[in-house]
Amino acid sequence: MKKFLGYILSPFAIVAFLLLLCIFHPIQWICYNWFGYAAHKKSVDILNFWLVSTFYIVGNVVTFTNKQNLPVGRPMIFIANHQSIFDIPPMIYFLRKYHAKFISKVELTKGIPSISYNLKVGGGANIDRKDARQSITELVKFGNRMKENKWSAMIFPEGTRSKDGNVKPFQAAGVAALLKKCPEALLVPVAIKNSWKMIRYGLYPLNTFTPMSWEILEPIEPGKTPIDELVKEIEDRIRGVVE
Repeated sequence: MKKFLGYILSPFAIVAFLLLLCIFHPIQWICYNWFGYAAHKKSVDILNFWLVSTFYIVGNVVTFTNKQNLPVGRPMIFIANHQSIFDIPPMIYFLRKYHAKFISKVELTKGIPSISYNLKVGGGANIDRKDARQSITELVKFGNRMKENKWSAMIFPEGTRSKDGNVKPFQAAGVAALLKKCPEALLVPVAIKNSWKMIRYGLYPLNTFTPMSWEILEPIEPGKTPIDELVKEIEDRIRGVVE
């Protein structure tokens, strides 16, 4: 039944999602080029509020839980498992006050209205996974921007999306590169649950009436513990919530 409803409701959600991307592309350009960073960020926040709203067109429900007393004005690295392309809008919107920027594949900086433009000018890191030197250089530059501007980062250390919700092993290299330039950053685990079910059948039909959750877990001070051990601890915490 849920799949059947997906065939009926998905076109409305998909058209709304794509229309928002097209509408906000020139809005972002105007905000960034005429009014600067703050206006551009506000436009991105508003865009992602509406993108999250499109999830409800197919009956899906987003629950974002943050019971942690996270500091404002301190760099943080939000470390999350990755299940779906729909992981991202809730994270951008609900974590907006922390100025969190994504670490993304360089391929995404071309051809996608709104998303590509934001990735190019928003201040995050766009890495070429086939070029280790370029990736590390981008992460180092991003770490410097985090330190200078008190920005935060969002990273998916699994590397690729999990198609069945099971957490894949986390890689520590990206986190280590950021901490090298921004050692004061707080490590914040984010457990994403059931977003993969929204695209269980692919982008069409979207799955319907699925509860999805994003939960901020207890943060970790990097301290003197080896980064590999910290990232493994974060992986285990997230796995304990998701699986």
